[in-house]
Amino acid sequence: MVRLEQRPSPSAFWTYATPILAVLATMVAGGVLFALLGTNPVAVIRTIFWDPLFGEFAFYYRGQLLVKAGPLILIAIGLSMGFRAGIWNIGAEGQYIMGAICGAGAGLAFYPSESFLIFPVMIIAGALGGWAWSMIPAILKTRFGTNEILVSLMLVYVAENILASVSSGLLRNPEGQGFPGSRNLRNWDAAANTEIITGSGMHWGVVAAFIAVILAYITLSRHMLGFQIRLTGESPRAARFASVNPTALILICMGLSGALAGLAGLFEVAGPAGQISIDFNSGYGFTAIIVAFLGRLNPIGILLAGLLLALTYIGGEAAQSNLGLPSAAIQLFQGMLLFFLLAMDVFANFRLRFGRVGVS
Repeated sequence: MVRLEQRPSPSAFWTYATPILAVLATMVAGGVLFALLGTNPVAVIRTIFWDPLFGEFAFYYRGQLLVKAGPLILIAIGLSMGFRAGIWNIGAEGQYIMGAICGAGAGLAFYPSESFLIFPVMIIAGALGGWAWSMIPAILKTRFGTNEILVSLMLVYVAENILASVSSGLLRNPEGQGFPGSRNLRNWDAAANTEIITGSGMHWGVVAAFIAVILAYITLSRHMLGFQIRLTGESPRAARFASVNPTALILICMGLSGALAGLAGLFEVAGPAGQISIDFNSGYGFTAIIVAFLGRLNPIGILLAGLLLALTYIGGEAAQSNLGLPSAAIQLFQGMLLFFLLAMDVFANFRLRFGRVGVS
């Protein structure tokens, strides 16, 4: 008989080995998937993981790696703070969208001014937009005891409808001949999130992501707020004895994750995306959940996981164009990472036991 037996304490080996094993298992399972689709699995894995770093066009892809990783890391850092405290914000995609709408709207209100203050105003508005959207599930949870998972997730669909509305109405480009979508912010110097170093992919959103990693690491390891977050997640009862205010913690963690998601949306709309459009949202808010757990909710781990997921984005796009793979197959491949991570995470807290169970 095979059974799971709970460990006295989590296994340090499995805690750190699980992400690596999950990536390897994803490659194997993904290879089977690609073979069933009639594509050479070795060629697909090489295209996804090897060619963007060491292939013929590696210089271009390395710049894109930072462009894709920036918003994933920024959102995942905010989510991880709440996740560590047992506060489950699943609606970062909606906060990302609202941050982009508020930030772009604040900038477009001053068009065509070339003031150097416009971009800072957009940054503040983007952060506030994401923060305000995250406060809805936070306040409902603290005042009425609602489930933040369901409320934050449902608000994603509300944000998507607001995005469609403003793309065709409030923020539509008056010179766009009736087509939905705002003015292109990349063509407006005062509002453009341009590369700091040409060709590197390093724009202000990437800088913000690195700063967020550093500040999150310091907060979790050196600050009282970080202690309260870790204590609440590890032992809610001990947190109550330590006089941790659960209401304040929920508001802080939800607000922080919403603000960072909003910043990610602003930096994306002012940079790589360039404009508010119906199809602006690209799933970064949901993928960041994978990044957070793949990085073990640790800021340094999230940095590495964000780069890895960004690699699958870039390599996946290359596989679609060069090998003819459907986009759904690449999305399934990315989802396998979270599946195998959660499946193998069981072994950090449980061990397999073989043999018959004694009967008393």
